Amino acid sequence: MNTPYCRQIHYYETDKMGIAHHSNHIRWLEEARLDYMKKRGISYVHLETCHILMPVVSVSCEYKKAVKFDDEITVEAVLSFFNGVRAKYEYRIYTAEARNLVAVGASEHCFIDEITRKPVSLKRAVPEYYYRMMQVAEDDKSRRKGNQ
Repeated sequence: MNTPYCRQIHYYETDKMGIAHHSNHIRWLEEARLDYMKKRGISYVHLETCHILMPVVSVSCEYKKAVKFDDEITVEAVLSFFNGVRAKYEYRIYTAEARNLVAVGASEHCFIDEITRKPVSLKRAVPEYYYRMMQVAEDDKSRRKGNQ
Protein backbone atom coordinates (compact mmCIF):
# COMPACT_ATOMS: atom_id res chain seq x y z
CA MET A 1 0.00 0.00 0.00
CA ASN A 2 1.22 3.48 -0.85
CA THR A 3 1.36 5.33 2.48
CA PRO A 4 1.26 9.08 1.82
CA TYR A 5 3.63 11.58 3.35
CA CYS A 6 1.86 13.82 5.89
CA ARG A 7 2.84 17.22 7.24
CA GLN A 8 1.43 20.48 8.55
CA ILE A 9 1.90 23.86 6.91
CA HIS A 10 4.32 25.97 8.94
CA TYR A 11 3.80 29.69 9.53
CA TYR A 12 7.06 30.58 7.79
CA GLU A 13 5.78 28.87 4.62
CA THR A 14 2.93 31.37 4.23
CA ASP A 15 2.83 34.72 2.47
CA LYS A 16 1.23 38.00 3.49
CA MET A 17 -2.19 36.60 2.53
CA GLY A 18 -1.74 33.71 4.98
CA ILE A 19 -1.55 31.18 2.14
CA ALA A 20 1.29 28.72 1.68
CA HIS A 21 3.69 30.25 -0.83
CA HIS A 22 3.77 28.35 -4.13
CA SER A 23 7.52 27.67 -3.92
CA ASN A 24 6.99 25.41 -0.91
CA HIS A 25 5.03 22.88 -2.94
CA ILE A 26 8.25 21.85 -4.70
CA ARG A 27 9.90 21.25 -1.32
CA TRP A 28 6.95 19.13 -0.24
CA LEU A 29 7.31 17.04 -3.39
CA GLU A 30 10.95 16.39 -2.52
CA GLU A 31 10.10 15.54 1.09
CA ALA A 32 7.45 13.13 -0.16
CA ARG A 33 9.82 11.53 -2.69
CA LEU A 34 12.47 10.85 -0.06
CA ASP A 35 9.82 9.52 2.34
CA TYR A 36 8.37 7.34 -0.44
CA MET A 37 11.79 5.91 -1.30
CA LYS A 38 12.63 5.17 2.32
CA LYS A 39 9.30 3.42 2.96
CA ARG A 40 9.98 1.16 -0.04
CA GLY A 41 13.49 0.21 1.01
CA ILE A 42 15.28 2.50 -1.42
CA SER A 43 17.94 4.33 0.55
CA TYR A 44 19.06 7.58 -0.99
CA VAL A 45 21.87 7.63 1.58
CA HIS A 46 23.05 4.24 0.26
CA LEU A 47 22.99 5.55 -3.29
CA GLU A 48 25.20 8.47 -2.30
CA THR A 49 27.65 6.16 -0.48
CA CYS A 50 28.01 4.44 -3.88
CA HIS A 51 28.96 7.87 -5.29
CA ILE A 52 25.79 8.14 -7.34
CA LEU A 53 23.72 11.34 -7.30
CA MET A 54 20.14 11.83 -8.45
CA PRO A 55 19.77 15.44 -9.64
CA VAL A 56 16.47 16.93 -10.71
CA VAL A 57 16.19 17.31 -14.48
CA SER A 58 12.74 18.90 -14.42
CA VAL A 59 9.97 19.65 -11.97
CA SER A 60 6.41 20.86 -12.41
CA CYS A 61 3.50 21.71 -10.18
CA GLU A 62 -0.07 22.62 -11.05
CA TYR A 63 -1.87 24.40 -8.22
CA LYS A 64 -5.53 23.58 -7.57
CA LYS A 65 -6.40 24.87 -4.09
CA ALA A 66 -4.72 27.09 -1.51
CA VAL A 67 -3.61 25.80 1.87
CA LYS A 68 -2.95 27.90 4.95
CA PHE A 69 -0.92 27.87 8.13
CA ASP A 70 -1.58 24.80 10.28
CA ASP A 71 -3.48 22.94 7.55
CA GLU A 72 -2.43 19.33 7.33
CA ILE A 73 -1.62 17.92 3.91
CA THR A 74 -0.83 14.50 2.51
CA VAL A 75 1.40 13.98 -0.49
CA GLU A 76 1.05 10.80 -2.52
CA ALA A 77 4.06 9.88 -4.63
CA VAL A 78 4.51 7.18 -7.26
CA LEU A 79 7.48 6.14 -9.36
CA SER A 80 5.85 6.43 -12.79
CA PHE A 81 8.94 5.79 -14.95
CA PHE A 82 12.30 4.14 -14.37
CA ASN A 83 14.83 2.79 -16.85
CA GLY A 84 18.04 2.69 -14.80
CA VAL A 85 19.30 6.01 -16.13
CA ARG A 86 16.26 8.23 -15.51
CA ALA A 87 13.33 8.22 -13.11
CA LYS A 88 10.06 10.15 -13.00
CA TYR A 89 7.89 10.62 -9.93
CA GLU A 90 4.33 11.89 -9.94
CA TYR A 91 2.66 13.51 -6.95
CA ARG A 92 -0.77 14.50 -5.69
CA ILE A 93 -1.12 16.84 -2.73
CA TYR A 94 -4.38 16.72 -0.75
CA THR A 95 -5.79 18.37 2.33
CA ALA A 96 -5.53 15.64 4.93
CA GLU A 97 -9.00 15.81 6.43
CA ALA A 98 -11.27 16.59 3.47
CA ARG A 99 -9.04 15.03 0.77
CA ASN A 100 -9.40 18.11 -1.45
CA LEU A 101 -6.84 18.13 -4.25
CA VAL A 102 -4.32 20.91 -3.59
CA ALA A 103 -1.77 20.32 -6.37
CA VAL A 104 -0.47 17.85 -8.92
CA GLY A 105 3.24 17.63 -9.65
CA ALA A 106 6.02 15.67 -11.26
CA SER A 107 9.78 15.49 -11.03
CA GLU A 108 12.27 13.86 -13.36
CA HIS A 109 15.72 12.77 -12.28
CA CYS A 110 18.80 11.20 -13.78
CA PHE A 111 21.59 9.25 -12.12
CA ILE A 112 25.12 10.59 -12.35
CA ASP A 113 28.57 9.67 -11.08
CA GLU A 114 29.48 11.95 -8.18
CA ILE A 115 33.05 12.46 -9.44
CA THR A 116 32.66 12.71 -13.23
CA ARG A 117 29.11 14.16 -13.17
CA LYS A 118 28.33 11.93 -16.16
CA PRO A 119 25.18 9.80 -16.46
CA VAL A 120 25.42 6.26 -15.17
CA SER A 121 23.38 3.12 -15.56
CA LEU A 122 22.25 1.89 -12.16
CA LYS A 123 22.05 -1.63 -13.55
CA ARG A 124 25.84 -1.60 -13.94
CA ALA A 125 26.81 0.77 -11.12
CA VAL A 126 24.53 -0.42 -8.28
CA PRO A 127 22.57 -3.49 -9.46
CA GLU A 128 20.76 -4.09 -6.14
CA TYR A 129 19.45 -0.53 -6.22
CA TYR A 130 18.42 -0.90 -9.87
CA TYR A 131 16.44 -4.09 -9.22
CA ARG A 132 14.70 -2.61 -6.17
CA MET A 133 13.71 0.49 -8.16
CA MET A 134 12.42 -1.72 -11.00
CA GLN A 135 10.30 -3.68 -8.51
CA VAL A 136 8.87 -0.50 -6.99
CA ALA A 137 8.07 0.91 -10.46
CA GLU A 138 6.28 -2.33 -11.40
CA ASP A 139 4.36 -2.38 -8.11
CA ASP A 140 3.23 1.22 -8.64
CA LYS A 141 2.25 0.50 -12.24
CA SER A 142 0.13 -2.48 -11.13
CA ARG A 143 -1.46 -0.45 -8.33
CA ARG A 144 -2.38 2.37 -10.73
CA LYS A 145 -3.94 -0.11 -13.17
CA GLY A 146 -5.97 -1.59 -10.31
CA ASN A 147 -7.32 1.85 -9.37
CA GLN A 148 -8.60 2.62 -12.88
